[in-house]
Amino acid sequence: MSETKQGTIHVQTENIFPIIKKFLYSDHEIFLRELVSNAVDACQKLKTMSAAGDYKGDLDAFKVDISINKDAKTITISDNGIGMTADEVEKYLNQVAFSGAREFLDKYKGVTDSASIIGHFGLGFYSAFMVSKQVEVITKSFTENSQAVRWTCDGSPQYTLQNSDKTSRGTDIILHIADDSEEFLEPSRLKSILEKYGKFLPIEVFFDNQKINNTTPAWIKKPVDLNADDYQSFYRELYPMVFDDPLFHIHLNVDYPFNLTGILYFPKIKAGVEPQRNKIQLYSQQVFITDSVEGIVPEFLMLMHGVLDSPDIPLNVSRSYLQSDGNVKKISSHITKKVADKLHEMFKNDRADFEKKWDDIKIFIEYGTLTDEKFAERAQQFALFKNVDGKYYTLDEYKNHVAGTQTNKDNKISFLYTHNPDEHYTYMMPVRERGYDVLILDTPLTSHYIMKLEQMHPDLHFARIDADSIDKLIDKGISSVSKLTEDQKKELLPLFEKCITKEKFTLQWEDLSETDPPVIITQSEFMRRMNEMNAMGNRGFSGDLPEFYGLTLNANHPLVTKIMLQTDNDKQEQMARQAIDLALLGKNLLRGEALAGFIQRSISLID
Repeated sequence: MSETKQGTIHVQTENIFPIIKKFLYSDHEIFLRELVSNAVDACQKLKTMSAAGDYKGDLDAFKVDISINKDAKTITISDNGIGMTADEVEKYLNQVAFSGAREFLDKYKGVTDSASIIGHFGLGFYSAFMVSKQVEVITKSFTENSQAVRWTCDGSPQYTLQNSDKTSRGTDIILHIADDSEEFLEPSRLKSILEKYGKFLPIEVFFDNQKINNTTPAWIKKPVDLNADDYQSFYRELYPMVFDDPLFHIHLNVDYPFNLTGILYFPKIKAGVEPQRNKIQLYSQQVFITDSVEGIVPEFLMLMHGVLDSPDIPLNVSRSYLQSDGNVKKISSHITKKVADKLHEMFKNDRADFEKKWDDIKIFIEYGTLTDEKFAERAQQFALFKNVDGKYYTLDEYKNHVAGTQTNKDNKISFLYTHNPDEHYTYMMPVRERGYDVLILDTPLTSHYIMKLEQMHPDLHFARIDADSIDKLIDKGISSVSKLTEDQKKELLPLFEKCITKEKFTLQWEDLSETDPPVIITQSEFMRRMNEMNAMGNRGFSGDLPEFYGLTLNANHPLVTKIMLQTDNDKQEQMARQAIDLALLGKNLLRGEALAGFIQRSISLID
């Protein structure tokens, strides 16, 4: 080209650049991701052409350099990749949305994997105008004896194209930063953006002569080439401020019917600490896209950590938002299957180790069972139940374990459980003395989870050991002989009724054993579950059900007999109140004035 040429960018409207600046990209910092990605593509293209035999020249070390000149208020992105001729500049820069990457992929289809080229829409370059009042492109093609050219544009449809004295192949993009974007001239700001979006780009990226990326992250390698230390090191690279080691990992490597690679880690969730979401990073050809992966990662796995990378996840042109389609659903389903397969494999290969991890991963399993039908079916193979003796069972194993002793009249197997063995000690001991087994189910999802299992397995019924229905679920083997006559029970009932709030409690007599407590407080299994589910935000139920308890009087306990034989009416009432308050205290239902009265009465009785 012998002289300066003037021309007009081919656009349909003169307002194209304001549209790009304001609406195309959700965040102005994206400009750096797009321009660096283009520079990486320029290097990858030359590698591909060399492999195809279309380039015979030197393949020296490819790299991308980013630098700031605060005095000149410029940012420069340089690469030593394929470069452009004047005709290619006309073709690629002066036609908005003409994708050179797409044209290149079409030409070299079969020679290179499309995943090696990042750009697809042909719009990334124009993100430069979000932060620039003028953009210069100085480029020299790899082709022999090519003339370097300089393209400039101030954000209007007018551009200038002229010869340049650049001698090395590649492209320099010089951004003259606008006054309202001078924050990007701060080295710390620019470096943070580069580390966010370019931490794992496949071509070396330098900022102020410091390399900022790992070009071969663990997820692009084959699992056979990695050991346990490699996976741990990569976890530390991803999360340098997370101090606990992950429990285990799942390496994804799929090439059909879609491309998906990645590594997902199961973190250890600490009790009482709000687990952090948004810890899974989505990449496209090693370019960071987002850490909001709803729709791709199943809801129950959103607490996992790690990386996913896929060129087949459809993004809008700004690559900032995921677009939902069939591929997204397939990828989500595949992730669910891989997680289930991994858990089942761990269970089969080393059950003892799996049992050690169970308390840390059970919340994932329960959540998955509740939210994903296919996972719920698969999970029955490895989901465990731990009893108060610390023994673990699968569902089928536990059915066999208790079927002989805990089958009710309706032929349902009763799974008795506690959420806290210490809190339920007075309820648990009588049950245990009769030879019944008790599970520990103690997650916030327990009520939802057991209802789901009851739906999936109609032969099961769960009941907490303080539920009012336990006596109806299993034969407790208690003698029906009572130490009190029916007349004596009727005589005592008003005495105990004086000691309770009738709107909150209902009284009944039971002929229990002498070793059972004199007064037992129970609650409707259904109402308690509903309130717990409501507290967890259950959509199918709104409003709090009233707290209502059953109060069972043990007709065979010596204390009840002693109350019956007491002739001093005041002392008889004190003893009745004391017996009920002891039960309330054990249930953590004695508070305020009632608790103070109990303490004072206890002192009086001792005296």
